[in-house]
Amino acid sequence: MACHKVNLKKIATHWPDMLRVAGSLITNQVRAYDLLRMFGREGHPTPLGAAFAEYGRIDKTMHLLALVDPVDDTYRRLMNRQLTVQESRHRLARAICHGGRGQIRQAYREGQEDQLAALGLVLNAVVLWNTRYLDAAVARLRAEGHDIKDEDAARLSPLRDRHINFLGRYLFNITASGPGQGLRPFRDPAAEDDEEEN
Repeated sequence: MACHKVNLKKIATHWPDMLRVAGSLITNQVRAYDLLRMFGREGHPTPLGAAFAEYGRIDKTMHLLALVDPVDDTYRRLMNRQLTVQESRHRLARAICHGGRGQIRQAYREGQEDQLAALGLVLNAVVLWNTRYLDAAVARLRAEGHDIKDEDAARLSPLRDRHINFLGRYLFNITASGPGQGLRPFRDPAAEDDEEEN
C-alpha cells in the first residue's frame, strides 16, 4: 500500500521550530491563519511546512496500519463508530434543512455563512432537546427500578429525528410568565401512538 518513505532528515532539521509552533498554538500566541501562511507560499510548501507534512505521514502510516490490522479490530470499530455518528449528524442536518434539501443556495458568502449558522443553531437545539429527554428518560427508568447499564446508556444517540415534525405547524405560545418550565410529560408506551407526531 505505501510506496514512499518518510524523510526523517527534514523533521530532525526543523524539530526545534516545530516544537515552537506547537507551543505557540497551545498557548494561543499565534493564530492558525498566520501559521498556514508560514507553511506555504504561492502554492508551494516552505521548508517548515514540508517538515510538518513529513511528520504527518508518520501518523497517517500508523493510522493505516491500525486500520488494516487483521488481529485487533478495535481501532477499525472505533473509526466505524465515528463515521456512523458523523453521518447521523449530516442526515439530521439534511432533515432540518428540508426546504433546500440540504443544499446551500445563497450565491454570496455572507448569505452562505448565515444559512450555515442558522442550520447549526437549529441542529444544536435539536441535539440539546433530545439529550435532555434521553437523560430524563434514563433517570425515570432507573427510578422505576429498571436496570439500565452505563454502557447501554452511552450508546444512546441524540441525533434521532423520527419524533420531530419538520413540516407541521409551529406554535410559539409566549405568556406573561414566560416559556413553559420543565420537560413535557413522557408518552405512555402502553397507549396507542397518536397519528400526529409532535
